[in-house]
Amino acid sequence: MTTSTEGPLTGRVAVVTGATSGIGGATARRLAADGAAVAVVGRREDRLKALATEIGAFAVPVDITDQDAVAAAAGIVRAELGRVDLVVANAGVMLAAPFESADTREWDQMIGTNITGLLHTGRAFAADLIAAAADGGAADLVHVGSVGGHLVFPQYAVYGATKAAVAQLTRNLRAELGPRKVRVKNVEPGFVGTELGDGMQHDGNRERLVQWRESMEILVSEDIADVIAYAVAAPPRVNLAELVVVPVEQG
Repeated sequence: MTTSTEGPLTGRVAVVTGATSGIGGATARRLAADGAAVAVVGRREDRLKALATEIGAFAVPVDITDQDAVAAAAGIVRAELGRVDLVVANAGVMLAAPFESADTREWDQMIGTNITGLLHTGRAFAADLIAAAADGGAADLVHVGSVGGHLVFPQYAVYGATKAAVAQLTRNLRAELGPRKVRVKNVEPGFVGTELGDGMQHDGNRERLVQWRESMEILVSEDIADVIAYAVAAPPRVNLAELVVVPVEQG
């Protein structure tokens, strides 16, 4: 188990969703290393508990598409760690397929996780964030979006639409929560070496994604975790509101 008692996030309480792999796992590790008390959230209980043991975090297995379950999880985290002042809404699904032949259950899965689940997450901790900001401390709601929200990738229409929704949601929440000192930010990665996309049914798109990732030196999850850690450690008056993070070769 690796923990840090002193660091730029010492005294803060963080929640990271989608923490069982990739960007979520790397972010949880980084926030814990920087001194935060961390609750890790995800569906794969075995992985979640292993990560919690590794970094000294608190594991909360939950499906973020279930609003009642997320609300209950927020209460469990609050009882265990105290008021939450840092939320990283990272859980996401990317399933590409031709629009005219896609299995629409994949659409439902992306909308349910990338939009509805993200909304449930923010809502469950909004009161905590507002209260933390009112007490004069930093309070952060971090959405992990994608460059797919503003770039065009054929056969990724629904995924791109969900990430465009995340971007617009973030902007509007900044207008609503910013005056109350809550920092709402959107981190938009480009190509990163994660499990994202592994579950798509369309063989051709799954293979094409591998080819895209092999065509350049792509980012690793720790690169995105570093960006998030930097952004949330900024002075409370500073909000790094929209962060596009791409491999140099992606342009």
